[in-house]
Amino acid sequence: MKLLFVHDTKIKEDKKGNYYTDGSYSMEVWERYLSFADHFSVLARKEQIIYEVDFAQRNFNYFDKTKIKFIETPDLKASIQAFLDMRKHKMRNKIIKKAILDCDGVVVRLRSSNGNVAIKLAKKFNKPYLVEIVGCAWDALWNHSLKGKLIALPSYFAMKKSVKDAPYAVYVTSEFLQRRYPCKGKTIACPDVVLKFLDSDILHRRLNKIEQMKKHERVVLCTIGATNVRYKGQEYVIKAISKLNKEGFNFEYHLIGGGDIGYLKSVAEKNKVSNKVKFVGSIPHEKVFEYLDNIDIYVQPSITEGLPRALIEAMSRGCPVIGSNVGGIPELVSTEFMFKRKDINDLIVKLKTMTKEKMLNEAKRNFEKAKAFDKKELDKRRTEFYKMFAESIGDSDD
Repeated sequence: MKLLFVHDTKIKEDKKGNYYTDGSYSMEVWERYLSFADHFSVLARKEQIIYEVDFAQRNFNYFDKTKIKFIETPDLKASIQAFLDMRKHKMRNKIIKKAILDCDGVVVRLRSSNGNVAIKLAKKFNKPYLVEIVGCAWDALWNHSLKGKLIALPSYFAMKKSVKDAPYAVYVTSEFLQRRYPCKGKTIACPDVVLKFLDSDILHRRLNKIEQMKKHERVVLCTIGATNVRYKGQEYVIKAISKLNKEGFNFEYHLIGGGDIGYLKSVAEKNKVSNKVKFVGSIPHEKVFEYLDNIDIYVQPSITEGLPRALIEAMSRGCPVIGSNVGGIPELVSTEFMFKRKDINDLIVKLKTMTKEKMLNEAKRNFEKAKAFDKKELDKRRTEFYKMFAESIGDSDD
């Protein structure tokens, strides 16, 4: 069976021609599809930067070209000029059409402009398809940029239609995305999370770490997410720690994720906390857990969000967590440590409230909550659902 995966993600390349992906896609994720496909292709964009080999190997996930065929589409999101270039749109649509005609079934991850086009063509040529809903088009685009605001409404309705008519849909949230993008077909709630084994020693080490914290000692906050998109909300944490440190607190903020750091760096400089904000950059997914073990509080300050995988991963390491009240975050974070999005003062209150005693309670609570995302159980449910989809592809060929 020939399976096609469609999204707007960017494939990265090093100087030896090796391919890589960011933290959302590892070979472990691709194996989900490879397990029931004889031929597997990924249709996406390609980053124009050619990386040094050592840097790429340290910071990104390897993309095995011997197992997966990469189909490149023009990057219509690169600039306003690219977005308005109708020739690029026609070229993109032609590439997607050829890929659709050449496959037996399609998996589309939304939100995705490539994905919406692929779904229209899959319907037209009667190709079975499944959608994975991992985020909200409206929230992401409206909070992204001026260009985003211009296309937020049509993108929202396009995604709503794509999901509504889908024969199979996988949601990463339990409620939020289901309410906003209902589907008439078969559905499942299954977070896109890959957790390590939840050993009780993880929690014991975390509790011991908290117990050993001393008054006025440095407290390390951390957020995982792209540093070049403002809807991840890191600027509000930077502004919050600036105010708190002036009051005598000692917060440090670590940002893990790729992208241009220019804006966030300028926010740190303006608020006089450059020495308290550390830009870690991208790190391979397998090293994320090790990094989380060495931070004190994980913060998810997003303006828009689906169900943040990084937040669940932090909870699985017993991290006390604070999150904004958007998307699927309220499904994870305790009410006491949720703050109103963009509200710096509310975030400050939550950080002040996070005493050692509260940290111990939250560590236990979050570790237990993370057990609902046990890899074996999620893999089992996901595999059964994808198997059902794969069987429908076989039936359509009869």
